[in-house]
Amino acid sequence: MATEIERKYLVLSPEWRIASGAPGRLMRQGYLAGGPPFTVRVRIAEPEAWLTIKGPVHGISRAEYEYPIPLDDALAILASEGVGAIVEKIRHRIPHDDLTIEVDEFLGANAGLILAEVELPAADTPFHPPAWLGKEVTHEWRYHNSHLARQPYTTWTH
Repeated sequence: MATEIERKYLVLSPEWRIASGAPGRLMRQGYLAGGPPFTVRVRIAEPEAWLTIKGPVHGISRAEYEYPIPLDDALAILASEGVGAIVEKIRHRIPHDDLTIEVDEFLGANAGLILAEVELPAADTPFHPPAWLGKEVTHEWRYHNSHLARQPYTTWTH
């Protein structure tokens, strides 16, 4: 069983763009099951695509199973009825200490939201956020991509 150990933050300032240095990668994802306890999604970052199943959250950890699937299959799934809204974002990968911070700039109905997440090798791994990261939102469900598909950021009353 694979385990995802992740912390998620709001991004405070555009200083992260200096650290990024490279263009991001467009990702589109749709949800076949939005949990809880399980989330099932299809993600496309052309020319690749994946089917991902995520289990219940325990602290900052959860089971995660991810499988590559043919791009044509992923496109067909995202175009099918019942998938609902598609979450679109540009993902930037930024090295920080011995880890990688992934900054997601959301598009479409989630435009204006910028989140950062860092995957850790263990739940007790120390992480010292750079100054451009703000409030930790790891445990706030509304910032989960599966929730953003159902209730986009632009509809929030903040």
